[in-house]
Amino acid sequence: ITVESEHSAMSACLGASAAGARVMTATSSNGLALMWEMLYIASSMRQPVLLTLVNRAISAPINIHCDHGDSMGARDSGWIQLYAENNQEAYDNMLMAPVIAEHMDVRLPLMVCLDGFIISHAIETMQIEEDDKVRAFIGEHTPYCSLLDTEKSPTWGALGLNTYYIEYKKAQQVAMENAKTVIQDVSKQFGELFGRHYELFESYRLADAERVIVAINSVAGEIKEVVDELRDKGEKVGLLKIRVFRPFPYAEIAEALAQAKIITVLDRSASMGAYGPLFTEIRTALYDAPSHPMIYNRTFGLGGRELFMEDIKAIFQESERYLQAGKIETVFDYLCVRGG
Repeated sequence: ITVESEHSAMSACLGASAAGARVMTATSSNGLALMWEMLYIASSMRQPVLLTLVNRAISAPINIHCDHGDSMGARDSGWIQLYAENNQEAYDNMLMAPVIAEHMDVRLPLMVCLDGFIISHAIETMQIEEDDKVRAFIGEHTPYCSLLDTEKSPTWGALGLNTYYIEYKKAQQVAMENAKTVIQDVSKQFGELFGRHYELFESYRLADAERVIVAINSVAGEIKEVVDELRDKGEKVGLLKIRVFRPFPYAEIAEALAQAKIITVLDRSASMGAYGPLFTEIRTALYDAPSHPMIYNRTFGLGGRELFMEDIKAIFQESERYLQAGKIETVFDYLCVRGG
């Protein structure tokens, strides 16, 4: 369907979904911002709309390159969020997306987030599955209730004042909590069928790691290279790569980071006046954990600023210095900034 704006695109998806169709759209950056109103309505109406979000910076200044300000700005809109390190993960997440979103215990919209240009415009070797096999995995769409069902005559977008509004929100919260289990189940089914296995997050050489970086999306590939290089030198370093940001797997992450002595959380988005969104969630996850590792936050890559392998090595060197000193000098800072 050709429409005049991103707001209208999401509105059209919402109407089509309410009528019983399986729907999908794509956007990025300020396009997602223009959809903002309809994002909340889609999740509140429990329509399993699918969205491919190519992560790009939100202007101003005008910028077309990668950061996560768009998806992180939408993190509380009630949408499931899956992130991808590379083209294969983006493709696989998209195959799993309708199965997760349309599950009767979930019925929530879902966005698959992938880094702009780095993934969206890059050519990589990947496995494309046969159409018949994919169709069998995804299955036929079974709408919960359709506007075209004249016998049930459903109402969508009804008025909900203080008598029922909070019940709507509680129901969304329960559905989001259900989504965590459904994501794990669907990922297991996907792995059994296609041979590529996914969890809520990826633990890379994490079992005995003392110094850990937590990150999202394509930068994880570079971090893995550095981890391997430092491991060859005997350094106990590792990576925890987030795949599922909403619902956030607090308990599972706390368990995975139990052995860490110091953690650097890398955010590729800015939350003005606060710590980065990923850091806030990771720190919350560790609050009630038996172990309390040192943890600090670095913001990087805004507007597409590159983070090179030498920069990642410097992060691990900084964490080693903090660990030896027994204190963190700077809890929050920006990386690779001109003049400082």
